Order: sequence, then C-alpha cells, then structure tokens
Amino acid sequence: MSFKRTLTVVLYLLSYTLFAQSEQKEIRLLNEESALPIEGATFEYGLQNGLSDNNGLIQFSFQEGEVLILSHVNYGTWTLSGQELLQAINAKVIYRKEISVNLYPVTVIALKPQGSQPEGELKIDYQERLEHDAANILNQTPAFNSIRKGGNYGFDPVFRGFKYDQLNVVMNGAQSATAACPNRMDPPTSQMAPNMMDRIEILKGPHALRYGTGLGATINFIPSKLRFSSTPETIGRVSTGYESNGNIFRAEGQIGFTGEKYDVSIFSSWSQGDDYKAGNGETVQADFSRGSFGTNVGVKLNANQQLRLSATYNRARDADFPALPMDLREDDTWLFNARHDIQFRGRALQSWNTTIFGSFVNHLMDNLLKPLDPRMLNAETLATTYNYGGRTEGDWNFAQGKLYAGADLRIEGAEGTRVREFLMGPMAGKIFEDNAWQDGRISKTGLFSEYHINGNSFDYIMSGRLEFNTANLNDPSQEFVQVNPDTQITQVNPNLSLGILKEFGNKIQTGLWLARAQRSGSLTERFINYFPVGQDPYEMLGNPQLSPEVNYQSDLTFKLRSSENSSLTLDIYAAYLQDYISSVIDPELDPRLPMSPGVRRYVNIDEAFKTGFEISWTQKLFAGLQQNLGIAYTYGQDLERDEPLPEIAPLDFRYALSGSYLNNKLKPEFVFRWVAEQSRVSNEFGETVTPSFALLDLIIGYQISNQFSLNAGVNNLLDENYYEHLNRSVRGTAAPIFAPGRNLFLNLNFTF
Repeated sequence: MSFKRTLTVVLYLLSYTLFAQSEQKEIRLLNEESALPIEGATFEYGLQNGLSDNNGLIQFSFQEGEVLILSHVNYGTWTLSGQELLQAINAKVIYRKEISVNLYPVTVIALKPQGSQPEGELKIDYQERLEHDAANILNQTPAFNSIRKGGNYGFDPVFRGFKYDQLNVVMNGAQSATAACPNRMDPPTSQMAPNMMDRIEILKGPHALRYGTGLGATINFIPSKLRFSSTPETIGRVSTGYESNGNIFRAEGQIGFTGEKYDVSIFSSWSQGDDYKAGNGETVQADFSRGSFGTNVGVKLNANQQLRLSATYNRARDADFPALPMDLREDDTWLFNARHDIQFRGRALQSWNTTIFGSFVNHLMDNLLKPLDPRMLNAETLATTYNYGGRTEGDWNFAQGKLYAGADLRIEGAEGTRVREFLMGPMAGKIFEDNAWQDGRISKTGLFSEYHINGNSFDYIMSGRLEFNTANLNDPSQEFVQVNPDTQITQVNPNLSLGILKEFGNKIQTGLWLARAQRSGSLTERFINYFPVGQDPYEMLGNPQLSPEVNYQSDLTFKLRSSENSSLTLDIYAAYLQDYISSVIDPELDPRLPMSPGVRRYVNIDEAFKTGFEISWTQKLFAGLQQNLGIAYTYGQDLERDEPLPEIAPLDFRYALSGSYLNNKLKPEFVFRWVAEQSRVSNEFGETVTPSFALLDLIIGYQISNQFSLNAGVNNLLDENYYEHLNRSVRGTAAPIFAPGRNLFLNLNFTF
C-alpha cells in the first residue's frame, strides 16, 4: 500500500473516531416524583459544562472514561460514570429525587435499575416485577413480615408490629384500596401490581403526614414514570418465570409508545400455581391464579404541565386459604387514577399537583372447595368495597426552606352478606343471611403541611396534619344495634411530627424524630358483625364508639459513610400507645356459628409499648464482591394486660454476598437468613412459641445480551421445614401453615 493511500485510511479512521466522539448526546433530567423537568441543573463533563434548559435537557459529546457531574440546589450533587452513564444515554433520561425526601427514615425498594439511586435504596431486578403479591416484595426487608392465611396469596404486611390500618398503604401518595373480604384475603398491597410500579418507598414511623396517617409507617407504591422523547419511540419488555415447588408459572410484559407530547403504556401480568410441599414433605393448599392488566397515558400539555391517566384491572380466582373457613373464589378490582402536574417559574410557588382516584372491589368467597367431612353447611359471602377521593398539593421554595401544603379526601365503604345453608342436623334445609359490613362508610378529610428548614448547624422538618373522620352505618343489623346503639360518630385527629437533623462532614448524618399521631378505627374495627376475622376462631364484633388510637413515637437515625465502598444505617425507635385498639372476649354475647368458641368485642386498652431497631450495612469488597447485612427486632408489650402484644415477629437477620463479573454480565448471589425463636407470645390470643430457623438461597443472574437476561437459583436450598411466627394455623388443627421447602426457579427477561 502506498504512503498516500495509507495516510488517507488513517485520516479517515481518525475523522470517523472524532466524529463518533463529538456526536451530541441528549439527556433529560426529571424529578422522580412528578416526572417534571429539572431546570437550572449544572453539569460538568470533562472540559464541557452547562445548564439544563426549561425542559430539563443537557447536551454533551460522549468521551470514554469521563465522569458526568450533576448539581442542583434542590437535588444535591451526584455523578454518573461507566455503565451508569451509558444506561442514562441509552434511556435519554435521568431521574433524581429532591434531597429533602431522603431525610426521612426511609427504605426504598426499586423495581427496576436506575442510573441514579437515592440513599437507602434496595435494587430489585425484573424477577420482582413478576410477583403477583406486592407484600412478598416487602418481605425482603427484615423489618417486614406478613400474616399468611393462604399458601400463595393475600399476604398482609406487618411492620414493627403495626398492621392493617395502622399502616398507610397508598399508590403515588394518594390512592388506596379497601379489602372487601372480612378476613382480608385481599389486603391493599395485593392490589398494587408490581409490574406497573417503579419503586416502593417505606417511610418509617408516623412522620410522613403528607400522604395520610400511618401510625407505624407509610408504604408508598410509586408507578413507573412518564417518559417523553423528542422522536417517536417504541419500548417494551417481556418476562416469564417458573418455580418448581408449587408448579408456579408467571409472565408479565409492557409495551409503550412515546413522543414529544405523549407516553402511552400497556401492562399485563399473569401468575398461577398449585399446592406446594413443605420441608417435611407435607402438602400445603396453595392453588391460585392472578392477573393484572392496565394502561398509563401521559400527555404533555405544554412545557410546564402534564396529565397522567391510568386504569388497572386485577383478577383473582380460586385461591386456597387453609387458615380460613372459606376460600377466595372470585376477586375483581378496578383502580382508576388521574393526576395533573404544573410547574411554575420565577416565583416561590414551584409546582402544584392534583389527583383524583377510585378503587372498586368485588369479592366472592365460599367453602365449596373445602374438603369438609362431614359437610355441615355451605357458606358464601359476596362483598364489595369502594375507596375514592382526591388530593391536591403545592410546594414552595424560600430562602431557607421548602414548604409542602395541601388537602385530601378519602371515602371508603363496604357491604356484603354471608349466606349459610345448613345441610345436617336439626337446622338442615334452613338458610340464614348475615350482614357482614352493614354498608359501613368512613369519610376522611385532611389538611396537611410539611416545612423543611435549612439551618446553619441543624436542619428541621416540621409536619402536621388535621383530619376529620366521620363514620356511619347505612344498613345496621338488629343484633349489632342491640350491643352498639350509637352507630355514627365524628372525630378530629391532630397529628404532629418534628425532625431534627445534623450532618458531621460528608460521612455522618444523625436525626431525631418526634411525633404524636392518632387514627380512628377502621371499617372492621367499628362495623364488623359477628365474623371470625382475628388471630383466633372467636367471632369479632365491631365497636363504632372506639376512641382514636394514639401513638407517641421517637426515632433516632444514624447514617455513616466511611468511604465510597461502605455505608451503615441504624434506626432505633420507641412508641408509647394510648387507647390501643385490641379486643376482649365477651361471655355475654353468643356467636352466630355453632363451631365458634365465643365472641370478641373491639375495645381500647389504656397503654401499650413498642421499641426496636433496624440495622443495614453495605460494603464493597475485593474481587467484585459486595456484602449486605440487615437486622431487625421489635419488642411489644400490652401494659394493661402485662403480657406481650400479639403478632410481633422475632429478630430477623439477613446476610447477602454478591459478585459482579464479566463486565457486570455475571452476578452470583448467596443469601443467608436466620430468624430467632419467638417466645414472647400473647396468651390472650392463644399464640404459641415459634422455633427459630435458618435458610440458604443461591441465585445467579446473567446478561446474555443487551436485550436478553436470565435469573436462576434455588430458595431454601437445605429444604428447611419452618413457618413464620405470623403464619396462621390450618383451620380445625393446631398445625401452622408451613412455608415452601426447596424451590428451584428460572426467570427470563427480554427488553426492546
């Protein structure tokens, strides 16, 4: 080859390389909560720098090995490099949460990887989006456990011993759903379709009053964000999975179409399974089938406004509940949501968002699939609930602080009738109807505010909420009114929280949180009409005149980042509860079913106490390894009865050792869990001691290509025969519902 030809080839290759490197990359910076643009963020990338425009856009030329540094007064400073930066360039978007949100005692469970992760976040891959019950995802954190009445469905979360309506479960800070089943086969978490969510925020304690009154915590399910693009794009994914123990098949998918003014996505998921084997080889009834189908439509009205509409349909069929007198036969739920966001510039008022929502549940349960011998009676309950309302909120920026303020309204109600047909005995041939919910209704109107103050030495967060709670019955039954003649009541619930935070350099952050929160009784606690919905077989009778339950709680938080490779978080809390809502056996009341041992009435007990801690430690090791450790413990005491509170999970220890190899393509993980014996049990509610157990899981993930990945492994590798303390006993026996034994699984994911 001549010198001239060689020089031509070299110059061509050099010019091609320079052109490829100088090609302009465009990324949009968006707020994680509202998906509105982040304007005025500075960036540095090698010798390049600039500001994001009013659409949140930054432009730069890609340079191999350089680090992108981003900074904004409300979002802090963060960096992206290597694989994170390439992911952001391909996605053309970077989401960032405002700093103030991360000051709370919070754990965030992300359902898909993001280029920028907020502090305290647990990254979860696509296999969690395959889950049919969101509570099973919460159980990965040691502070969470679930009340299990069925083998594979309807897990009811418990956090720090708080449960049911003591936990505020919302979607995107506003929407919730009301369980139609009196036994909570369909808790609100079961209606939150994981494959339609982006992350789950667990706001610990009664401090996050913007979203409602969470006496123990607020669990905020945040849907996938809107993504507008300068040119039309089609995006999507398909995932599928199989579990050997229970023959469980899962599939989920999404397809989306985006443009400069629109973002339309369609989601679906399906799961079904059979009975599974416990570690001792015994079969546990666990049949179920579950599907979710939905759509999100985003419209960019102009540079400062956007509208989001969503609709979700959840469908469940023939789910076994061996701890309950009936099984779930049909559950059909619709969730509708509309949200409008507007951003302002050049004034103290920064943005305003308004949401209206509605959730409607139709639930049928019966005992026709129960293997009863002899079959004394047939029973079925058809119940419906509604939960609708709205929320509006603005946020203001001032020189030394930030203010959130707004109002919300939530109305919920339930009605349903149990039909009993006697087949044997002197009552044979007779049919009785029992009014389960009596068309009960509760209306909650709230005013709330939250103010963040940036001081010289300390930062402060002050939060308040005033809620007006009105409850009444529209169809009271005679036997209920005989015991509770006054069925209508209005209560005013004030809530206050103060957080004081101090940073010591860039490595240590401490926080002290003080709160007084109170909540009124739920539909079940006020209006349930002779149904066995508690921990034991006693029928429960509501009490409309329950006093509000009050929680005085303090949280002490400590975060240490000794280096870029190690971080430690410690949360210590103590809660003194007054007028704690519980129940007592009333010997003067007769049960409606002959096999019931008696009747419990909901009452207030004077005092109760809870305390405990959570520890989380993450450290990057050598040779691509990383270790994660988590510990949680709760101590609960009924001060009036002088005995432990019921349904308190024991100490839970988790350890995970994971690796990343072959340019992050191969990711093996070893997970160990040890749970202590729970000997602190409630005699009042017939609890028994739960033995300790240890579990070992092995997982391996591999990124086959940019579009295709797989995840395989084995849960409960040692085939341990165990059960959680919160698992209910199989009805009619003293045997608890044992957890699955050894379980092989395989998940596949394809994105485009």
